[in-house]
Amino acid sequence: MNKDPRTASELAATYESQIKGKIVLTTGVSPGGIGAAFVLGIAQSQPALLILAGRNLAKIQQTADAISATGVKVRILELDLVSLASVRASAEKVNAWDDVPQIDVLVNNASVMAVDWARSPEGYDSQLAINYLGPFLFTNLIMGKMLKSPAPRVIIVTSDAHRLSPFRFDDYNFRDGEYYHKWLSYGQSKTANMLMAISLAEKLGQRHKLSAFSVHPGLVQSNLSSHLKLFGEDDSDMIPMRDIDRVMGNGIGWAGFGAVLPCTPEVGANVYVYGAFDPEVAAHNGCYLLSCRVADPWKDTVRPWATSSVEAERLWKLSEKLVGQEFVY
Repeated sequence: MNKDPRTASELAATYESQIKGKIVLTTGVSPGGIGAAFVLGIAQSQPALLILAGRNLAKIQQTADAISATGVKVRILELDLVSLASVRASAEKVNAWDDVPQIDVLVNNASVMAVDWARSPEGYDSQLAINYLGPFLFTNLIMGKMLKSPAPRVIIVTSDAHRLSPFRFDDYNFRDGEYYHKWLSYGQSKTANMLMAISLAEKLGQRHKLSAFSVHPGLVQSNLSSHLKLFGEDDSDMIPMRDIDRVMGNGIGWAGFGAVLPCTPEVGANVYVYGAFDPEVAAHNGCYLLSCRVADPWKDTVRPWATSSVEAERLWKLSEKLVGQEFVY
């Protein structure tokens, strides 16, 4: 995979007419991350409002201050995705904002990667809760406000690490942590992100003109992986991932990442800009995007368990059960 080298701001300049006047809500915007690079990159193109959501308000405020310096309006929202109760409270706040009539773009960027086992307040694998269940619930709870946009878009950040695991329908919680593997959990959550985009596109695309895409930013050096040992002399956290790849028969398990170097968050965020604003990509609703293009299943790492409409519907039904609410469109 050849990573498109353009930064988010460089790409945003080409989509200025699509960005201008839009209201964009982005989760996970701490300084140094891909989400922050995205919102800072599009700020120059005069969106009407950038809503910044995340768990740590102090960090969000740092990004908000940087955007405010450009003259763009900013609003911050406390959102703790690990807790479904917190997600509901945050969505209620958004829906109560009378001065925000619609949301044109929602970017579900916030996530964790290969963290140790922890149980969410509702009893689920915390990695699944943060990366998928929380975004699933939040997206659907604010859908009414999104559907007031003439052509809303939902961007869901995934990864080529979806290759590590399909969704484990019979054991998504790893027997309450007894058989937990942090890379299998991460792979499962990234597969779920791709299936969510498919479901949203199929349920809301034709009738409501909503577009949804899962996007892979590439290998990025950001705070997402700051707790892991992945590169350099000590790459001990690579070993369990490599072992899964080998068991799964993935060539990268033997070849490794080779000469592929991590890109900056500013470059990694370019696919967010592409998915959120490119006018032509809307024809590929529900697709998986990387390197500012639609992924090629013949050449890219795209596993069929993450592109199946059947799997997507199975996951949607299970997700409704897990969050305790049905969403019928």
